[in-house]
Amino acid sequence: MTSLPPDACCYKGVKHEGFAKGKLSTIGDFEVYTVYPESQSTEKAILILTDIIGHTFINIQLIADQFAANGYFVVIPDLFAGDPIPLNRPGDFDMDKWRRGDYHPDGVSHTPENVDPVVESCLKAMRETYGCKKIGSVGYCFGAKYVARYLRPDLAKADVGFFAHPSNVTDEELRAITGPLGIAAAETDAKFPPAKRHESEVILKEIGVSYQINLYSGVAHGFAVRGDINNRTVQYAKETAFSQAVQWFNEHLRV
Repeated sequence: MTSLPPDACCYKGVKHEGFAKGKLSTIGDFEVYTVYPESQSTEKAILILTDIIGHTFINIQLIADQFAANGYFVVIPDLFAGDPIPLNRPGDFDMDKWRRGDYHPDGVSHTPENVDPVVESCLKAMRETYGCKKIGSVGYCFGAKYVARYLRPDLAKADVGFFAHPSNVTDEELRAITGPLGIAAAETDAKFPPAKRHESEVILKEIGVSYQINLYSGVAHGFAVRGDINNRTVQYAKETAFSQAVQWFNEHLRV
């Protein structure tokens, strides 16, 4: 593993204030949040793969709106078949049971066998239905694994990737990427500690892709989505990590 599996730190944080500008619709049998840039162009697009709080969380929708304000068409799918984890869920929650699907009414697990088809369908629809020519994928915590899994060159995959505080990315998944990857890392992160971050650096250098890793001091796992923006240090890191992602995509998604 180049980052460790999700745990309680992955659903704790602060809800942000604001009003989403996009809308909810469906691709196939799952829900998505979409938002268009002012130009209404879909040529350059971002697929956001969320943390375990999911696509209806206002924090992630506001981030999508910010990408749209920077000229990107954005899609956020429901990765969890209607079974995300609520923010700050009580401590008796069992993460392993959730991953296995024990809490889902139909027993749907939250593993690649069920998440991969959602990501694949999204990418296919973005290419074929929405007319996206270049696609960047952003993964926060849980979603980072699927950025790595789909950062490959053929048309069904994304072109460029970006992680913030990743979890559960395997060595094999990271070694298989063929596109540019940016990473925003937290100084304090049990899921992506220094040893795992350095391991990731070694792998990225060995495989020869373009990469960038920024380390943000004074912040913990989840800062880029769920951080307390009333804390100036956290606010700065969150905003700068977002700017890092925009600059990364502006450079590597030029049509």
